[in-house]
Amino acid sequence: MYFLNYIYFLIITTFGLKFLFQKQGVVTHPFNKEQKLLFTGPELFWTLTFSTGLLALSAPGGLDLMAVRLLVLELFCLLGLFVVKNKPVWSLPSILYIFYIIWLFIGLSYTESITYGIRVILKYLYPLLIMLFASSVVRNWEVYIKSVKGARLIALISLIFVFIPFIGFLVPGVFWYGTARAINYISMTILSLGFYYYLDKSKKNLFYAVLFTLPCIIWIFRTSIMGTVFALMVFAFFRYKLKSIPVIFLIFVLGISSVFFIPDIKEKMFKTENLTVQDFIDGKISKDDIDSNARFAMWEYLEDKFYNNSIILGSGTGSVQNHMYSNLVFGGLKVPHNDFVQIRCDNGLIGYILYLMIAVSAVVHSFIINNRYKHPVIKLSSIVAGSTIAGVVLTMVSDNVVNYSMATLSYPFGFYGMMLGLVEGYKQKKL
Repeated sequence: MYFLNYIYFLIITTFGLKFLFQKQGVVTHPFNKEQKLLFTGPELFWTLTFSTGLLALSAPGGLDLMAVRLLVLELFCLLGLFVVKNKPVWSLPSILYIFYIIWLFIGLSYTESITYGIRVILKYLYPLLIMLFASSVVRNWEVYIKSVKGARLIALISLIFVFIPFIGFLVPGVFWYGTARAINYISMTILSLGFYYYLDKSKKNLFYAVLFTLPCIIWIFRTSIMGTVFALMVFAFFRYKLKSIPVIFLIFVLGISSVFFIPDIKEKMFKTENLTVQDFIDGKISKDDIDSNARFAMWEYLEDKFYNNSIILGSGTGSVQNHMYSNLVFGGLKVPHNDFVQIRCDNGLIGYILYLMIAVSAVVHSFIINNRYKHPVIKLSSIVAGSTIAGVVLTMVSDNVVNYSMATLSYPFGFYGMMLGLVEGYKQKKL
């Protein structure tokens, strides 16, 4: 069945290339199937690309189809920046991101492996290209709604193959791994809430929001639970400002309660079952009580080897990946399960601070846009961008989010890029 992924890849790639250089095409209206809209070729390409990021299309064998797909999409986005008539909209986060990529390239000059360094750079490069391309191509709210609804539809389809027994074997390798999907669902949860509060009061949007939170709980993915809770807290703050403090506290309490009162989560979280909520309140729970599956030891090992002796610069882009792929460490693990540890080890404190500045400035900018503009789609795009960047970036503290950037980081940064484009469209009276 895996051979079908090569066919899917060729179909999507062919249509993507066709759309990119196509003058225009007809699509159905996102809210009225009987009404037709004219999209430009780049708008069609963006809708297709953003909608299908959850498709990994992996295949066993010598060819790493996922890596090829990532590289092709990056080349298409670069071409698209020259094809689209509009220039990218620059902001502090996008400028900082450029400096971050430059710093990663500088890290190649003292790395242990240029090959692994380039692989790392390509994974960080995709969210940036998505953000820049989105900011240049999206000027109309219909394009925004069409692309985000497409992304949510693919996510819903992936849920069908998760929750209906015995049919997952029909699509092997089509969708990203469970961890990547769970992090992607953080974006879909926030998007569905945003739809409900700013665009469509239909209860189906609330249903979708709840539905997309279930996998991380059912699968007991602690990282995505944490990311979902934080994204919801940021969403509440965007919408209600200081009035959100009780709501944020409630979300926090529910998150903590899930850890102590859902048996499977509690069993996975702690080394002993005797711990209680009162122990947490009294501050009696330490790092030693948490079952990290040896992650804490691995992080200490990597930082001692690659970071502590070169705190400012790190050991070079790709050093951690090279070490873990070339040596049998921690049972043969190939990834550190903490992107921030890898950033510090590879690119030092400079890289770490730069990346945090990208994320924080993007959230702050989204908050400013949300307060400044009254247009419902701009408010929707800004609250979704800020909340998803906050939630998804947080998951980087205990997962390999960058490795799945096509399905994870590209969505919040894509939301942010579309927000920039919509604001520009509003200023040009195109929205």
